[in-house]
Amino acid sequence: MPPPPEVDVAAVVSKPVRQWDQFTGRIAAIEAVEIRARVSGYLSRVAFKEGDEVKEGDLLFVIDPRPYKASLDSAAAQLERAKASARLADILDQRSQQLIKTGAISRNEFDRNSTAAAQANAEVSAAEAALETARLNLGYTEVRSPIAGKVSRTMLTQGNLVQADQTVLTSVVSQDPVYVYFQPDEQTFQRYGDMARKGERAASANAVRLGLANDQGHPHGGTVNFINNQVDATTGTITMRAVVPNPNRVFVPGMYARVQLEGSGEFRAMLIDEKAVMTDQDRKYVYVLDPEGKAMRKNVVLGGAIDGLRVVQSGLDPKDKVIVAGLQKIFAPGTPVKPNEVPMVKLPKNTAADNKVGGN
Repeated sequence: MPPPPEVDVAAVVSKPVRQWDQFTGRIAAIEAVEIRARVSGYLSRVAFKEGDEVKEGDLLFVIDPRPYKASLDSAAAQLERAKASARLADILDQRSQQLIKTGAISRNEFDRNSTAAAQANAEVSAAEAALETARLNLGYTEVRSPIAGKVSRTMLTQGNLVQADQTVLTSVVSQDPVYVYFQPDEQTFQRYGDMARKGERAASANAVRLGLANDQGHPHGGTVNFINNQVDATTGTITMRAVVPNPNRVFVPGMYARVQLEGSGEFRAMLIDEKAVMTDQDRKYVYVLDPEGKAMRKNVVLGGAIDGLRVVQSGLDPKDKVIVAGLQKIFAPGTPVKPNEVPMVKLPKNTAADNKVGGN
């Protein structure tokens, strides 16, 4: 008779965990700006490197300033002319005020001089406004970034005509932090509300964990900062948003992310290595070591997964020893085995069960 096959067995881990619901989210920039010029003219310089990060106020483009410099000089000259006319009108008005007392001038002439002085001073104000407009327009020939962020490619090159408020020159999106949008279904959202009312979770500012396509697990953290005011009747979901730090620029707007949101209070659960789980049609089962050293099959109901371990909702005893390796050597329940005790996969400090509840 051949000797019993060697298998690895591990004790069931019984540990406090929290359920984390998992959704698919989309990364978005907090600020995104299309850069347009405020004045028309020919593009004379592109002052940035495409794809670089820029600070608020950094110079991006220069539109030929010469026509606007000439307009500024003309406006300054018009202001000086208006001031000279106003000074003369004021002198005549003051003189008329003295002469009217002695009857040396008519009332009509007095009124004409007074009105002329008022008009001349109004023209000074108009010339000052025109000068300020010309000064602003000259300043607008330097197109600067209104936000800090990453700049896209330039849509126009030097020498092209730029139309004020129409031509998109480039775009800038902020980098740190970023938003992630995700959509729980209404049943999940109602569960969160029930838990908040019972004091089992915060009503707002809930923690989230994120993972990207190449990440192991969900190494990034953030906080919910927005919940929409209505459920989408078409999809039956509600939009939530979290703000996530991005100091290392790992998140890029438009990326998909795996988002986890705390879905339960803390509870004690049994966890096993996912490699121990086998499938028989629609049933999940594991082999455990019985007191006689034989492999005994137990059907199990599984919960969420966490870093290679699965939550077992029912079917196991906390004292069971589960066969985690050598399963191919077991041909039927009751097969004698030679157990080699090993630990379960090491759990991280913050143990949490993933419950994939969907989202888009």
